[in-house]
Amino acid sequence: MATVRYLVRDVPRSVAFYGSQLGFEVEQEMLPAFARVRLGDLSLWLAGPASSAARPMPGGAATEPGGWNRFVIEVDDLAATVGRLRAAGATFRNDIVTGPGGKQILLEDPDGNPIELFEARR
Repeated sequence: MATVRYLVRDVPRSVAFYGSQLGFEVEQEMLPAFARVRLGDLSLWLAGPASSAARPMPGGAATEPGGWNRFVIEVDDLAATVGRLRAAGATFRNDIVTGPGGKQILLEDPDGNPIELFEARR
């Protein structure tokens, strides 16, 4: 099992995105500050501006959503998944990339946090 924390600007909006678009189930909500959602063995902690995780670092550096670190969701049909998500208005950082192990694309959640969708080579 893995746990990932993402900083988000609006926890209820993020819960709705991960639930309706990617099939995550809500495990815990402490709105508006925090929610924990799960997909299989992945526990995703969604920390909003009111959460302790969003406090500035000791030197004053602000914490914020986005970046390049990401978790990966393996899918059976990447093209179909991307088509469904595009139709729902999802934002992608790139187009589908094919490599030696399969195909991938970077989806963004509503706050710009990346999610890699990956279809393994058959």
